[in-house]
Amino acid sequence: MKGYEQKKFSGETKRFVQILELRDDPEMIAQYRKWHSQEYQWKEIRDGIREVGILEMEIYILGTKLVMIVDAPIDFDWDKAMARLATLPRQAEWEAFVAKFQGCSAEARSDEKWQMMERMFYLYE
Repeated sequence: MKGYEQKKFSGETKRFVQILELRDDPEMIAQYRKWHSQEYQWKEIRDGIREVGILEMEIYILGTKLVMIVDAPIDFDWDKAMARLATLPRQAEWEAFVAKFQGCSAEARSDEKWQMMERMFYLYE
């Protein structure tokens, strides 16, 4: 495994890590992966993520478990950004679309589906 390169940002940043469980259905997982590929991603969703101030977002998968890593400026307000994100073009449509893979309500917002994780270890300098 070569690892994944990380972007460097000009200012201080903070990180949020969340987890979500997908339906245990290999075909549904394959479709979920497809809709997150560069070829099939919805441009409005990518634009909205950036518009609310998120600098980088990554999703990792292992079986049915997803881990999302979000890097944002140090003054980023998660709750305000998620409330705003929910109002942006096609966001509600996207959340309803991916809900069938995630096994949750089609009306659920992103911040209602993804569970925030707590950092329990950090390799300090």
